[in-house]
Amino acid sequence: MKILITDPISLEGKEILRREGFEVIEKIGLSKEELKMAIKEVDGIILRSKTKLDKEIIGAANNLKVIGRAGTGLDNIDLEAVRDKKIEVLNTPEAVTVSVAELTLGLIFACARNIKKATLFLKEGKWEKEKLEGVEIYGKTLGIIGLGRIGKEVAKRAISLGMKVIFYDPSIDYFEGVEKVSLDSLFTLSDIITVHVPLTPQTYHLVSRELFSKMKEGTIFINCARGGIIDEEALYEMLSGGKFFAVGLDVFEKEPAIGNKLLELPNVVVTPHLGAQTIEAQKRAGIEIAETIVKFFKADH
Repeated sequence: MKILITDPISLEGKEILRREGFEVIEKIGLSKEELKMAIKEVDGIILRSKTKLDKEIIGAANNLKVIGRAGTGLDNIDLEAVRDKKIEVLNTPEAVTVSVAELTLGLIFACARNIKKATLFLKEGKWEKEKLEGVEIYGKTLGIIGLGRIGKEVAKRAISLGMKVIFYDPSIDYFEGVEKVSLDSLFTLSDIITVHVPLTPQTYHLVSRELFSKMKEGTIFINCARGGIIDEEALYEMLSGGKFFAVGLDVFEKEPAIGNKLLELPNVVVTPHLGAQTIEAQKRAGIEIAETIVKFFKADH
C-alpha cells in the first residue's frame, strides 16, 4: 500500500506507517500538476491545510481509497468529488483542540493589553505607556460562536479566568457554566467574541456587516477558525470606523494573506494560521492520522 504525504507530519506518524508495512512517499510543496501525477497510483494521501484537493486532482486518482487530514477542517477537500469516487475521509479533531484554544486565549490577551502596539513602540524607541492603556478580561462577557471541541476548551479556560461565557450553537443546548443565546444576542451582549465553527456553505460569511453593527463599542473580536466565516470587507469597514477595541486573526479568506489590507490597521493582531502549529499538536495529529489509516486498511478496505 502506498501512502502519499504532501504536508509535513510528525516523524512518529511516518514511523507508524512504515512499521505497518506501508510505502511512504513524502512529497511536500507540490504544484497542482505535480500533485495530479503523484496521486495517480497511491492508495492513501495524508495532508494538512496547505494541500488543496479539488475535483480535478481527485479525478486523477486511480487507486485512492482514503484521505487523511492531519487536523480538523476539511474545507480544502472537495467532499462531493470524494463521495462520488467513494473515497473515505478521515481527520484528527482531538489532536489540535488544546493548541487552538490556547492560541485563542493568547490573541485575547494580546488584544486586551495592546501587546502588538507595545512591542512596536518599544522597538522604535518609544516609551509611551499612556497610549497603551488596555482592558482587563476579568468580569467581561465572552461570546463563543460554535461550542464544539475547541469552543468548549475556550469556555473552560475563560471561566477559570473569571469571565462570563455565553454561546451560540444550534446543535448544542447545554454546557455547564455557560449560557446559550441567539446569534444576535451574542453580538449585543459580548465584550469579546470568538469564532469556532467549521467553514461550510452555511457558515460562509456567517459573521456579516449586520452582526458587526450590533456589537458594543470597544468589542474585541477573535477568529482562529476559518477566514471565510467572516465578511472581511465588513470587518475592515468596522475596524476603520472605530467599532472595535482590537481584532485578533489567525485565519484569512485567502491564504497566504500577504498584502491583505487588514494587516495595515494598527488594532489588528495577526498570526499566519498557527492554531495547530505546536510541537504537541503536530505530534498528536501525525500519530493519530497514521493509526487511523492503519485501522482503515486493516478493516479489509
